[in-house]
Amino acid sequence: MIDLRLLREDPDRVRASQRARGEDVALVDALLSADERRRSSGVRFDELRSEQKALGKLIPRATPEERAELLQKAEQLKTDVKAAEAEQNEADETARQLLLQLGNIVHTDVPVGGEEDFVVLETHGTIRDFAAEGFEPKDHLELGEALGAIDVERGAKVSGSRFYYLTGVGALLELALVNAAIAQATEAGFIPMLTPALVRPRAMEGTGFLGQAAENVYHLEKDDYYLVGTSEVPLAAYHMDEIIEADKLPLRYAGFSPCFRREAGTYGKDTRGIFRVHQFDKVEMFSYVAPEDAENEHKRLLEWEKQWLTSLELPFQVIDVATGDLGSSASRKFDCEAWIPTQGKYRELTSASNCDSFQARRLSVRMRDEQGGKKTVQPLATLNGTLCAVPRTIVAILENHQLADGSVRVPEVLRPYLGGREVLEPIAK
Repeated sequence: MIDLRLLREDPDRVRASQRARGEDVALVDALLSADERRRSSGVRFDELRSEQKALGKLIPRATPEERAELLQKAEQLKTDVKAAEAEQNEADETARQLLLQLGNIVHTDVPVGGEEDFVVLETHGTIRDFAAEGFEPKDHLELGEALGAIDVERGAKVSGSRFYYLTGVGALLELALVNAAIAQATEAGFIPMLTPALVRPRAMEGTGFLGQAAENVYHLEKDDYYLVGTSEVPLAAYHMDEIIEADKLPLRYAGFSPCFRREAGTYGKDTRGIFRVHQFDKVEMFSYVAPEDAENEHKRLLEWEKQWLTSLELPFQVIDVATGDLGSSASRKFDCEAWIPTQGKYRELTSASNCDSFQARRLSVRMRDEQGGKKTVQPLATLNGTLCAVPRTIVAILENHQLADGSVRVPEVLRPYLGGREVLEPIAK
């Protein structure tokens, strides 16, 4: 959530952010009104409680004649205090619910617009000219089936559409990708983590996934647990309700987990193969830093993602995601999009988001620092970056490194994790 002081001091900035996101601007004024009611009801409650305490001290010293009148007044004060407390609690909850609906303040450099209004920042690698090489590229599913690596038919039989099996070299390729990604992250100073796939409502709400993203979340109503769509959720909640000493920052974690997404609103989109699925595995980077270091950490996360995609020898572009395509928690997001030959376009493989103190405020994760000889406690900043979303990375590897005979060249970085294999070859029929 945003800092309420910012809302009070610069509401126009918050309105502009909401407008840029394509969200409800009227929410800002509703929250301002609720915040004023919350504060005034708090003052009223404090005044009545103070009066009640003062009266309590007078009663024992009062004469019998005075005591009767004071007791009557005390009884009325008791009723008034109870009513004021109820009003304060109601006002607090109303303000809290409105605040939870408000997205993070968009960074001033983010391009304004919808999904297609991103700005390309960089392009890396060379797109292969398959025509010059003398063959038509196959898509990842055709390649994967020939390799005995992907089975979507049995995935659909067992679990429904958008589910799949990785088999044989497909399963080995996933394990190679995960191990290579974790190795890079560990070398960069990230602590490897295996995280829970089920979380309580507060963890999901605290990271911002029960707002605009709620339609894509799986909820187990009987137990009131949520299946995570990314290990960002348990990693963000890992230090929930904790105070971290400033000299311990930055804290960096690399989480590996299964991820679950409904993919609501994508009917008929990317239905072939394993590009857009309901369950997949992912390696996610997550950072806790001091607020003043958040922008630099954002750039560092992006550099680690670029390093990863370069090591996989994939052509890709880096985009600055537009305001209307940001998640509610992100103030700015960079995506790395790999070239997919059979689609003839770049598609998202990784993303890096700066959430500033938005998630930390919701999850009560704070840092203790010393300024001017005084200890201060304040929310820190959190950032996240996808290092390897496995199925999409497999799609990009199969299509970009395919050979004319249907085999697939293995990027050098993965070979040690694939028993030295240099090529994945089709199964002989």
